Amino acid sequence: MTVHDLGLKNSVLNQFVLELRDVNIQKDTMRFRRNIERIGEILSYELSKTLDYKNTTVETPLGNKDISIPNNELVLCSILRAGLPLHQGVLNYFDKAENAFISAYRDHQDGDDHFEIVVKYLASPSIQDKTLILADPMLATGKTLENTFAAIKNHGIPKQIHIVSVIGSEEGIAYIKDVFPESTQLWIAAVDEKLNHKSYIVPGLGDAGDLAFGVKR
Repeated sequence: MTVHDLGLKNSVLNQFVLELRDVNIQKDTMRFRRNIERIGEILSYELSKTLDYKNTTVETPLGNKDISIPNNELVLCSILRAGLPLHQGVLNYFDKAENAFISAYRDHQDGDDHFEIVVKYLASPSIQDKTLILADPMLATGKTLENTFAAIKNHGIPKQIHIVSVIGSEEGIAYIKDVFPESTQLWIAAVDEKLNHKSYIVPGLGDAGDLAFGVKR
């Protein structure tokens, strides 16, 4: 797997990540969602540089111009619910992509810190021989992405796989390297060192789903 950690380079991306992490700024749920969306746009722009391209000609009011444009069949899959703002950010740039949605949540059966990832819903087009983009804002343990990939493979085998995340843990990234094909590319805005006893990323930003859409009961 190739990891593109864009937070290592100086850009406006780091401002958006800072605002997501800030305990005061993140109280503004609209701004929180918009920052995730903007990060999705930046990651998508960088990802677009690795796609296949074809030459075409566009007619303008004053003549014709040759131009090179992306030539991939894209399927964008986001993990509900936290993935929705990130999904929108990616879709803003890849507006012709087909869309898939999957629900995955942590099931604490014994009421302790141990949990299993449960997948209950998947709506997806065929991904056979297409370019699959998986959007998951928080790459913590990596098990959510593992289960998502296992479920969506019932819809075909993609030609290429890209993972788009906002913040990930070193442990989670190491885990998915053994789960996904070696050619998979990860596009991420920041990488944090560890997980706490509840498997949340530290320092991270908290629960992205709750911060974007309200506390769940």
